Amino acid sequence: MQSKKIITVFGATGAQGGGLARAILQDGNSAFGVRAVTRDPNSDKAKELAQLGAELVAADIDDPQAVENALKDAYGAFFVTFFWAHYSAEKEKAEAAIFAAAAKQAGLKHVIWSTLEDTRDYIPLNDQRMPTLQGQYKVPHFDGKGESDKLFIEAGVPTTFLLASFYWDNFIYFGAGPKRGEDGVLALTMPIGNSKMAGIAAEDIGKCAYGIFKKGPGMAGRRVGIAGEHLTGNQMADAMSKALGERVVYNNVPADAYRGFGFPGADELGNMFQFYDEFEEELNTTRDVGFSKQLNPELLSFEQWLGKYAKQIPV
Repeated sequence: MQSKKIITVFGATGAQGGGLARAILQDGNSAFGVRAVTRDPNSDKAKELAQLGAELVAADIDDPQAVENALKDAYGAFFVTFFWAHYSAEKEKAEAAIFAAAAKQAGLKHVIWSTLEDTRDYIPLNDQRMPTLQGQYKVPHFDGKGESDKLFIEAGVPTTFLLASFYWDNFIYFGAGPKRGEDGVLALTMPIGNSKMAGIAAEDIGKCAYGIFKKGPGMAGRRVGIAGEHLTGNQMADAMSKALGERVVYNNVPADAYRGFGFPGADELGNMFQFYDEFEEELNTTRDVGFSKQLNPELLSFEQWLGKYAKQIPV
């Protein structure tokens, strides 16, 4: 481990951090070693990373001293926050501030900050076509991260800003997959109109991040959007039909209707999908599939992702 450049990976047992940790650890020729940060080093996922050769560190990202300790003598770090654990953009901003300060203190050579657009740069708070949430956001899980970009810039931390896409894994784990209607037909319900939405396999986010670290600190200061494919609702439904062996239709509902579905985060996700719909060109230009493939030659298309995981989609 000592001969390798240490990447401290936060969220190492999560989708993004775990993907990065495994990408490094499974590359026998990697110049990097992994320091995996987790709240619970006794979890099965943490133990699996340790078996692959990761150094485990127990730390809470709300604890500045613990974050500093986790960065000691590291070359770089992957910083990620998880909005859905608490639904608070304010908490994400506080965690990002801890990350930026600790990264500066540690003198890291290259950092990746997993971020998203601040949607208020596109849809001002006084714009009534989309409701304002939590008093000061349009899409809180985007806006808190996007607002925090400046913390890394102001601290002078050499940072690559990584913008992920809609996780196709949400169709398995987040209840976003097709639901059977009263007519027995499966319907994929999303308020994205006829726009193409950027999507990606969760496992590919970490692999793309590894590609950025391999390119080196010359990537600092760049905003890199990643995607496996840009697809319309109908294209996703058609691909699911083939993979599941039964008809799936795209149920294109208005964003207002989606916001009213009443499940936790429905208003937030309704706003997110509306943002993907109305700013299709900007978001898909940022999320360049070709460059994502350069970073990660194993990048999955939606059809390939379905080939691996369609059986796990609850229908």
